[in-house]
Amino acid sequence: MTETDDLLLRAGDTAHGPYALDVTPERAGWRFSGLKVLRLAPGGSEELSTGEDEVLVLPLSGACTVEVDGRTIELAGRPDVFTAVTDYLYLPLGTTARLSSVDGGTVALPTARATRRLPVSYQGADKVRTELRGAGQASRQVNNYALANDVETDHLLVCEVLTPGGNWSSYPPHKHDEHTQDERELEEIYYFDVRPGPDGPGFAFHRTYGTPDRPIEIAAEVRAGDVVLTPHGYHGPSMAAPGYDLYYLNVMAGPAEDRTWMMTDDPSHTWVRATWESLEVDPRLPMTRPVEQREDRA
Repeated sequence: MTETDDLLLRAGDTAHGPYALDVTPERAGWRFSGLKVLRLAPGGSEELSTGEDEVLVLPLSGACTVEVDGRTIELAGRPDVFTAVTDYLYLPLGTTARLSSVDGGTVALPTARATRRLPVSYQGADKVRTELRGAGQASRQVNNYALANDVETDHLLVCEVLTPGGNWSSYPPHKHDEHTQDERELEEIYYFDVRPGPDGPGFAFHRTYGTPDRPIEIAAEVRAGDVVLTPHGYHGPSMAAPGYDLYYLNVMAGPAEDRTWMMTDDPSHTWVRATWESLEVDPRLPMTRPVEQREDRA
């Protein structure tokens, strides 16, 4: 197996039963982060046992009903990731739940190994903190589900990023693979979707690269359902091909107890941030909900 084979998983590589994707920390070769994508047929259901993990139940398309701890919680979901944010549910470790859908749908299940058993917590779509980052052709939208908001988790950090066709995201390249005053060690999963064109599926590109002491190298085309695992190194850009809007779900977790996302840019490219001050945010943003105020472009 080459490094690309280990860290770039094509759609279907880990599929089994109703799961379109199943990446555990063991499968990824690390300690904390995981992601499953569950496809529920109309009228179908699936029992979920969280085991050692804390989990978000995050609809990607369609609605979902969750039965847990004697409660029935309805997640309204969304038509697809390019048209709306979603409500979602936090499940702690050691929990059994049943997920079902009347009309069918697809549900992401970001996971992280946990040591604290926190309460089951429902979060409405109106609680999702949305921000715009970058400017010009580096403009993108970030929807925070378990990151930079009041949602309590043990180690799990989750957000999704929307990048209009032709723009660069995860840029400048950055890393978070050591614990310092400027960084936190975080394993990261990128799960991609690409809005199709009128004649078929779209595509994008992604880059990950390392340092002399810790080499790593991925420069590859990605399509809907593909996954990139980032154990260390600089990652970015994720490039949306002209004509094809790009979505990715980020799942991060690491050993730090402060549940903080901290990163450092590749020093060769951090100067690009200064150019954003003279550029406007791409007018195609926001894509999935109104942004109440323009956020820090960092």
